[in-house]
Amino acid sequence: MSSIKDAMSCFTTGVTVVTTHFENQDWAMTCNSFNTVSMDPALVLWSVGKGAFSNRAFTQSSGFLVNILSLEQRDLAIKFSTGSQADRFKDEPIERMKSQRTKLSLSLAWFDCEIEQRVSAGDHDILIGRVLEFGTSNGVGLALSKRQFGYIEPLNA
Repeated sequence: MSSIKDAMSCFTTGVTVVTTHFENQDWAMTCNSFNTVSMDPALVLWSVGKGAFSNRAFTQSSGFLVNILSLEQRDLAIKFSTGSQADRFKDEPIERMKSQRTKLSLSLAWFDCEIEQRVSAGDHDILIGRVLEFGTSNGVGLALSKRQFGYIEPLNA
């Protein structure tokens, strides 16, 4: 018998690492709940579990930075989902933004956001952010489907 988690895992999604800077510490976690909300103004959202160790840092900070991972960053997705915050950042090339949040240097794309709205929804908090700065680079995005990493291959028309 399938669980609700099994059914939800059928939705293929991108993989990100979301960072923030809170109480003089860098925080980060792997996330696949990222999505766009609006183009004008530019708004994005993601959700963090209410029971997550880093929930307070993300929900009480002034903003967050979403790093969209490339296919080559599979190991990074795993690294930022386990261990201490210090271990997650260890030996990773980062750039400190004007907001003091950290951008992973090799991200496929990134969005530095200030929190526009916090929404409590079930066992998660949804954070809606206004995009302050963003950037892109070349590459293929890392995807997650049925708890497996992969990539989307374009269909021939």
